[in-house]
Amino acid sequence: MQFDVLNQEKKKVGSVELSDAVFSATVNIPLVHQVIKAQLAGRRQGTAKTKTKSEVRGGGRKPFKQKGTGNARQGSTRSPLQVGGGQNFGPQPRDYSQATPKEMIRGALRSALSDRVKASRLFVVDGFEMKAAKTKVFNELLAKKWDLTKVLIVDDSNKNLELSARNIPNVKVLRTEGLNVYDIVRYDWVIVTQRAAKAIEARLAPQA
Repeated sequence: MQFDVLNQEKKKVGSVELSDAVFSATVNIPLVHQVIKAQLAGRRQGTAKTKTKSEVRGGGRKPFKQKGTGNARQGSTRSPLQVGGGQNFGPQPRDYSQATPKEMIRGALRSALSDRVKASRLFVVDGFEMKAAKTKVFNELLAKKWDLTKVLIVDDSNKNLELSARNIPNVKVLRTEGLNVYDIVRYDWVIVTQRAAKAIEARLAPQA
């Protein structure tokens, strides 16, 4: 597939050939959904915790005598039936992560990128050359030259670009190795540098 290569001023400066298997694959929506679900599950801390009656402090004595009060019999002040008692079947620390095969993740990435290409929402640029980390300068560049909102930018290590974009709402800069399905789907537009596109192509090429 042939892509126009733009400069940071959004002017065409050339073209690049990228793999159809990566950027023009069949979009598998159920696979994308499954991988995103697993990705978000892995972010859950799973630290919610309640105490059972054996963990609550106190409760050594019987709250009232066995007979003669008219109440139901109780053996501990820390029973779940008592105020200040433990909780039955409350949340306990757990691991929410889901094991996802690497080839499923690669397939979902191919689907997500191909969907952005088919919607004409993916651009290839020759690079962002920021002389200094200036949020105002980069924000004006996106607003005036690109006129985009909710943008995901993928590049190799580019410190000035990362620092310039980190305080701009709805703009995220990812390094090539950090590319993930959730961010591609979450952001409306994807801008990929030429070197990052080649790295992504090598990473996501279907295994023989």
